[in-house]
Amino acid sequence: MSPAAKNLLRLLSASGLILLTAAALNFAVDPLQLFRPARFYTAAYSPDGRMQNAGLIRSQDFDTVFMGTSLAIHFRQSDIDRLLGVKSLKLAMTGSNSREQSFVLAAALDRRPKRVIWQIDDWIFRDAPDIDHDVYLPADLYRRNARGVAGYLFSGAMARESFWMLARAIGPLQKTVALPESPIKFTILDVDDINALQPGFDVASAYNAGKAKAAFASITDPARSAFLAEGYDYAAMVRNFERDAVGLIAGHPAVRFDLYLPAYSILQWVAMRDAAPATLQVVYDFSCYIARRLTAFPNAHLHDFRAVREITHDLNNYGDVIHHSPTVDLKVLSWLASGDYIVRPEAPAASLERLKAQVAAYRLEPSR
Repeated sequence: MSPAAKNLLRLLSASGLILLTAAALNFAVDPLQLFRPARFYTAAYSPDGRMQNAGLIRSQDFDTVFMGTSLAIHFRQSDIDRLLGVKSLKLAMTGSNSREQSFVLAAALDRRPKRVIWQIDDWIFRDAPDIDHDVYLPADLYRRNARGVAGYLFSGAMARESFWMLARAIGPLQKTVALPESPIKFTILDVDDINALQPGFDVASAYNAGKAKAAFASITDPARSAFLAEGYDYAAMVRNFERDAVGLIAGHPAVRFDLYLPAYSILQWVAMRDAAPATLQVVYDFSCYIARRLTAFPNAHLHDFRAVREITHDLNNYGDVIHHSPTVDLKVLSWLASGDYIVRPEAPAASLERLKAQVAAYRLEPSR
């Protein structure tokens, strides 16, 4: 054998050994807990919900699934459990669409929970890539098929996380792992802290009328207001709603689905009223459609918080025109518990008519 061939063989052997070592480490530690819950090390979690949820579904005990977008991302599981009397698993994903949410929920429903709490809005039902062309969601991790398992086990990034999970047992390294500049991604040590605001977070500086009004001015600026209408195609939204929401509800008649429309600030609707009235009409029409459809299912309940005036008109509750403070998070949970804002089959458009009246009448006071 020539020297070049020997060197190539050595390189291939070394590479193969590295890959096998990474696979063995990842299988033993299983940083996502995709195969089993953590046993001989302290579990850690990533804020990347689209990836982390695949492991949470497999490793956690729950009877209730909590799904949504960035409007649901900061809820704490402990608050959901306390206020609703459940054992929850939060699977909310920032910027997620209904196709992604439905796919993740379907995986969670394989664990046979009794209840799904689902924050929905018109935005999530816009057209989106199919799951296998979604570059952000690792679908094969949820499926646990050969490609997904192989990609997971032979991942160098996962091997790095596995190594540091083991290293956390060594006292002096614990502080290194927690540094902001650390390359380690799995730094959250309690499931309850995943994407939750930490104690000491300055709520008043993040959520206030000044920020809400500034966001309103930005989205209604003629140079940027066109985005308010992007993706709002009524036929597409209905089609995606039927596939992603109705399909799950009809396919799981023994599961209770509590879907809720979030308490956007009144400024979101006023922005559409002033800068994209045709889009606002699409939202109204779509709201009527989903209310009629959901009230027809005995296992589905639609809660509409969009016209809760004492919240939506108090701009100090918002960090922009839609994202509300953690104080409102707790109110949402209390409303879900009480059922006071459930849309009734005998009057499916009642809450929407209240919202329409508020939007038509609202006038934003000039900033002083």
